[in-house]
Amino acid sequence: MDAIGLWSVVRFTHVCGAVLWVGGQLALSAVILPLARRQFPADVAGRFASAVGRRFGLLTGALFLPAQLGTGIALAWHRGVSWASLAEPGYGRILAAKLGLFTAVMLAAAAHGWAHAKGRAELARALAVASLVGSLGVVLLAAALPAT
Repeated sequence: MDAIGLWSVVRFTHVCGAVLWVGGQLALSAVILPLARRQFPADVAGRFASAVGRRFGLLTGALFLPAQLGTGIALAWHRGVSWASLAEPGYGRILAAKLGLFTAVMLAAAAHGWAHAKGRAELARALAVASLVGSLGVVLLAAALPAT
């Protein structure tokens, strides 16, 4: 077995970031927030959900997004990806779709925070669901990338 090299660590960091983002969304949506709504009075559950959302958003902006962008760019550079190669069949097109969906997910997540802050609960919920479903799509596309 070869030693673990720099690019294995970079890829590991990229995958861990995705795990934390998507896993965090799933944990919040499927476990934490439903339980809070059942266990606490509505006003307490609402404040709790807002606090959790702000913390998740802060960690996303401060840690997740910079780590994903940095490691993603580094991995693409290491693989020799160019703007032109994103139009090529196989790796390029799958990566381009992943990048496009990732951008849409980040926009939906940001819009979710805005909608929640403006008290537009239905829109915020729809954007949260869109962000989660899109995130799962990003993971699916990542899994479809040919091994390097």
